Formats: sequence, C-alpha cells, structure tokens
Amino acid sequence: MDDYRVVADALAADIEAGRLRPGDRLPPQRRFARERGLANSTAARVYGELVRRGLAVGEVGRGTFVRAAKPPPEPALAEPGDARVDLELNFAVLPDQSARLAKALEPLLRDDVLTAALHPIGAAGTPTAREAAATLLTRGDWRPDPAAVLFTGNGRQAIAAAIAAFVPVGERLAVESLTYPVVKAVAARLGVELVPIDTDDHGLVPAALAAAGPVRALYVQPTLHNPLGTTMPPKRREELAAVAARLDLPVIEDGIYTFLRDDVRPFAAYAPERTVFVDSLSKRVAPGLTAGFLVAPPAWTARLASSVRSGAWAASRFAVEAATQWIVTGTLAAVEAAKRADAAARASVVEAKLPGLHGDAASYHRWWELPEQWRAETFVAAAARRGIALLPAAAFAVLPGHAPNAVRIAVSAPPVPTLAAALDVLAALANGSPDDLLAD
Repeated sequence: MDDYRVVADALAADIEAGRLRPGDRLPPQRRFARERGLANSTAARVYGELVRRGLAVGEVGRGTFVRAAKPPPEPALAEPGDARVDLELNFAVLPDQSARLAKALEPLLRDDVLTAALHPIGAAGTPTAREAAATLLTRGDWRPDPAAVLFTGNGRQAIAAAIAAFVPVGERLAVESLTYPVVKAVAARLGVELVPIDTDDHGLVPAALAAAGPVRALYVQPTLHNPLGTTMPPKRREELAAVAARLDLPVIEDGIYTFLRDDVRPFAAYAPERTVFVDSLSKRVAPGLTAGFLVAPPAWTARLASSVRSGAWAASRFAVEAATQWIVTGTLAAVEAAKRADAAARASVVEAKLPGLHGDAASYHRWWELPEQWRAETFVAAAARRGIALLPAAAFAVLPGHAPNAVRIAVSAPPVPTLAAALDVLAALANGSPDDLLAD
C-alpha cells in the first residue's frame, strides 16, 4: 500500500475515534509533512485522499478541516432532505396554485383532446405551443422568435442538450466558479471538463473569461444566480457580450429564476446571435410536472433539436399541452405574480431575522458568509441536528477544496411562520460556537 494511504488511514482512525473533531483544522501541509517526516507532495496526497473519502474539506485561503458530516449524495440537490424544515431545495408551491392549475387543465380532459395529448411530440412541439412559450419567456423588449423555441422534459434536460450540442467529449465548458450542482453532474456524464470563472458582486467577470484559455462554450446564470442570488447589471452584460463575441463563444443562459425579475432583460437580448436561452416550469409551477424550453439563434435551431432527439430529452406532449393551457389562459402569469409577491414577503422575513445576507431581494435563496468560528460543513451538520437542512458552499464549488466558508439558504419551501422560526434558530446557532455541539 502506498505510504500516503497508510497516513490517511491513521488520520481517518483519529476522526472516527473523535481525536479529531468536526471542524478541526488540520495543520498546513508543509508543517504536516515536516512533523511526519514526509515529502510535501506526499502530504498533499494525504490531504487529497481525506477529501476524496469525504472526511475533510478544503477552503480557499483557510486550510483543510475535518468534515462534520458525510458528503451529500451525487448529484447534489437530487432529493429533498429528511430534515423537518427544508432550507436546502427551492420549490415554492403556493396554497391555492393547484386549484388554479387544475381549472385551466379541464379542456385537456375531454376524451378527444386527451387522446391527442397522449401522442408523442417532437422537440419543436406545435405552432400553438411555440407561440405560447414565446409569450411566457418575453422579458421587456426581448421576445423570442416562436420558430426558435424547442421543448424538453425539464430544465435539466434543456441544459444537457445545450451542453451536448456545443461541447464535445473531453472539451471544456466555462462556468461560474460557484454553479448549479446539476451542471457539474451533467458535465461529468457528458465527459465535459468544467472551467471555473471568477465572479464578483456583479456576477461573472468578463476579463476572467477572456483569460481562461480555450473553451467551447459558456454556461451562466446572470439573473438571480444560484447560489449567490446576484443579478448581473446591464453594463456587465454588455461587457460579457463583447468578450463572448471576441472569443466567438456560444453562451448557454440559464433563466430559471427570471420570472421573479420580470423587469430584467435577459443576456440573450445583448447577444442574440450566440445565446441559447434555457428555462423551465419547475420553479414557476412545481418540480412534479414540468417542461423545459430552449430558445436558439436561427442558425443553431436544427443543431439543438438534433441534440434533444439524440439525448432522448424531448418533452411529453401532455406536459407541453398543459403548459400551453396554463399560458394562454393567463393562469401561469397569475401564479408567477403570486410567487413574486411571496418572494417579497419572505425577503422581509429574511432581512428581519438575518440582516445583511448576500443576494437579490427578489430571490428565493440567499448566500450566507458564516462567522469566523464556524466552518460551513460543521454549521450544516449543527443545523441538521436542529431539524433544518441547508447546503454548504462545497455543493456548488466547481473545484474541490475551493469552497468559501458559506452556506446557501433556500427560503421558498416552508410556510412563512416556519421559515421565521428556523431563521431564529440559525441566528442563535451562528452566535454560538461549534464547541456547543459537544453539549448537545
């Protein structure tokens, strides 16, 4: 057995026995190597092995820490947690929305209409569905061409189809350094290497993209970014469009949360000739019944349609017909407006309970940079012991060991009184110490 694995086994035994506690910081690698009589490269492999086993987590500029809990199953965000209060996943289902949606679907339940709706449908859907989708996705002065709209089973499949269309196996896709975890899983399955691009308070940094080296495409969330909650201002969108044009780079814009900021022009309005706009019904409606949308520049429509077909990512006809009914009857617009009001109400609660969190007030999630005494993994474990599920920054980090000391709080799922009580618990927890875990 390699020497580094023997040393890693010894540290693992210390963790299992409690001699190394959750949240403990391991010595800097050079000091560890010196104390153990190891080469620096061997010490690095020991720490890498602990991270690989899920026993430790690295934080940029801070070091390597003993992990407080087992890592989440891959892909992250796959299933709701078992905690009583779910602040891990975003799925806003309003109390009256099912009744609204059911009423709009009544015409689909006639025998003749339902029979037609149960037949297969292609990626292009129907003319009526494309027109309805174009109306749904319109933002300000940007309205997609109905002929450019394609349908998938959900937003994840739309993202997968777009990546597969532009990034061959073994090639590189640029993404924000903290990104939607499903994109990491999709890229892994497609054999695509992710290249993390730095962000700041305004979103992805165009100069960092220009300096990243050759990539085949860019995936970006400019509106209500997940997990940071930021919305890219117009000037930054213009700068990013200019860099993408200079690099001749296809851009995959994930617009899943844009319905909460219907006053923001999508990035596709700044670079229409090179942007594939991706959206779905999962946040507007619910994860249980959804359809995904792809809006491609005319030159790429056939290419995207072929990718949808080859990946078996096409939508069911019933889902497309249901979405069309909800759009043309105005039902979906009413649900969207209600969710914007709901998000605003929750924003007030968040600001009252945990002031100063990072993120757009219209967002259903917030980014929390934790107090110095806490490590993200330890804090998530402590919250779970109090019945609250959160996600650590590591779930979103493209590079292992490059996660900031932060957590994402998703605020859409619990009733507002439950949310308020949970935030009180988290505030009290943050004001305490990890040592308090030993007294639980």
